[in-house]
Amino acid sequence: MTHAYRQGVIGIGAAALRAMRTALLEDLGEDAGATRLQEMGYAAGEEVFRAFAEWLPTFAAVPHPGDLDADALTEVLSTFLQELGWGTVVTERVGDRAFALSSENWAEADTDAPSDGPSCFFSTGFLASFLTTLAEGSPLAVMEMECRGQGDDRCRFLAGSPETLSAVYDAISEGQDYAVVVGA
Repeated sequence: MTHAYRQGVIGIGAAALRAMRTALLEDLGEDAGATRLQEMGYAAGEEVFRAFAEWLPTFAAVPHPGDLDADALTEVLSTFLQELGWGTVVTERVGDRAFALSSENWAEADTDAPSDGPSCFFSTGFLASFLTTLAEGSPLAVMEMECRGQGDDRCRFLAGSPETLSAVYDAISEGQDYAVVVGA
């Protein structure tokens, strides 16, 4: 797949991404490794978004991502991310303050090296940057709620404002249902 819209976007294998994650977590420790992976993912998001913006008119005849109808978001994002090798996604509203992206075949999830918690750290940074750019600069944060790497059936990423996701994190840390925070 050599398309002009892919300028600046390179492909690496999913196994290489997982090996990078493993090495950083081993070398830097869980917290610092996860932070570095999120930073790397965030750096990738805007560039991948530019490729998305160039690709979108060829797929959906939509001249600008801001013109994309919300009902078409799942099909368009899923097709684009699958073409890049990330996997298929389904999007859905979660209450009135968040939305989720779910994937049963997300590339970063390592089902061969089970983890104790969500471990798609690169993806959370990547999706936060990509979605913030899609939202035309309105800051969005992303938190992985389910992960195939920890034995879940899918990877599920919750996206919302940084304040909302901070409240979600606090609720989960206190053993509460985050659905109340997002208005579900």
